[in-house]
Amino acid sequence: MAQFQRTASVSTPAGASWRDYYELTKPRVVAMLLLTALVGMCLATPGWPPWSAVLVGLFGIGAQASAAAVFNHVIDWKIDTKMQRTRHRPVAEGRVTQGAALAFAVGLMVSGFIACWWLNPLTAWLTFASLVGYALVYTQWLKPATPQNIVIGGLAGAMPPLLGWTAVTGELHAHALLLVMIIFTWTPPHFWALAIHRRHDYAKADVPMLPVTHGVGFTQTMVLLYTLLLVIVGIFPWLTGMSGWLYLVGATTLNLVFVGYAWRLKTQSQKGIAWQTFKFSIWHIFATFVVLLADHALRY
Repeated sequence: MAQFQRTASVSTPAGASWRDYYELTKPRVVAMLLLTALVGMCLATPGWPPWSAVLVGLFGIGAQASAAAVFNHVIDWKIDTKMQRTRHRPVAEGRVTQGAALAFAVGLMVSGFIACWWLNPLTAWLTFASLVGYALVYTQWLKPATPQNIVIGGLAGAMPPLLGWTAVTGELHAHALLLVMIIFTWTPPHFWALAIHRRHDYAKADVPMLPVTHGVGFTQTMVLLYTLLLVIVGIFPWLTGMSGWLYLVGATTLNLVFVGYAWRLKTQSQKGIAWQTFKFSIWHIFATFVVLLADHALRY
């Protein structure tokens, strides 16, 4: 693979520290994924799930999510050097060699797979499939090939609630798939808001993000349409009896505020709206899953 030919060494450059390796795992992203996985675990059972399943499951899911992030750093190092937002990443800047990063990623992947397998094979294979979906299908293939990259590849990032559910129960359930649908629908407007804000970076790196290939106006429309779809999808947990009134009120309020941001993004030319929309979207998904958890706790 041409992108891996930057170095064959597995040694770490002088000056690399544990903080560089920590940064490779994209800890804030992984923390959010683990929150959604924890909610999936809790909603899978009327009471609190077994501590062993929670701790081992979160470790296994977190380790493989971290491995996927490290693989992303290695595969995207050349793109990262061209973008203002990413040019100081450890591999892009040369603080960690590709070989050392790959060894780190493999170690995380194997340890995470073993932990998930200890719970049940279904969780192990689904978590591994999510890693492959993000690290290879999205990063290696979809990202440089199509402006719909984040729509298709977003499925991998939407999987943690399902992984948390299977970690506790060992089986698939329609309610877990509803949690996946929420994140899957939320991902495009979340990421496209960032892509609008950083469109010149993506154009410079020759990455076919939607604002680059179809223009800002079209992308703004798609952000608005997906947030409207999110309002509809967000009702499903209540309609199916999975969640109660607290969730319905909280999630609907959050979704409508997100629509408000998307509407401003579409109709106003004020500088910084795309960035404000992106930042709100992070709080939106965090709060949505906290409300899901609070609703479940009150009901049981």
